[in-house]
Amino acid sequence: MKIKKILLILMFFNVINSNLYSMEPDVFVQSTVNRASQILSKNISKDEKIIELKNVAKETVDIIGVGFYSLGSARKNLNDSQKKQYFKLFENYFLKSFSSRLSEYTNPKIEVVGKKVLNKNYTIVNSLLVATSQRPEVKIDWRVYTKNPDSPLIRDLIIEGLSLARTQKEEFASILNSNDGDIKALFKTLEEFSNN
Repeated sequence: MKIKKILLILMFFNVINSNLYSMEPDVFVQSTVNRASQILSKNISKDEKIIELKNVAKETVDIIGVGFYSLGSARKNLNDSQKKQYFKLFENYFLKSFSSRLSEYTNPKIEVVGKKVLNKNYTIVNSLLVATSQRPEVKIDWRVYTKNPDSPLIRDLIIEGLSLARTQKEEFASILNSNDGDIKALFKTLEEFSNN
């Protein structure tokens, strides 16, 4: 009898846990922005905020997917060693860029207002950065990768119609084009940004 009770309790907790981690894309985005907002409103140093924001990004953003996309067709020419080096540099670059931009805000309020399922792999979540006396309302759409419904990940932010991933891809292509496609030039740019 005791064993049956224990099994029932374990099954109950497994159901709760599986429901907690199987999140709808709009709930996932609202939860993510709420976490970031809580960090930004804390009475801690900017450096401490950046560390915490980086941890949120590592959990919620498909950094490898964004990195692949940003590299464009140039990724086909990389060997395994170069891919490894690129992803290490890209992750550092991405996390610094993301966290340092966001840390400038003090308690930004973002409200999720809708979603559009594109297909089983992608959902666009619509949100608004609420206006304040210092800034106007900003429309932000989130491209959420939902291939694994238990682990949705952010692949892009579209701010007032401008895709950050596409902009980054264009910047990387420009660096490569002005250096005869030399991947080392891009590596150097990413490293310099991360180290400054």
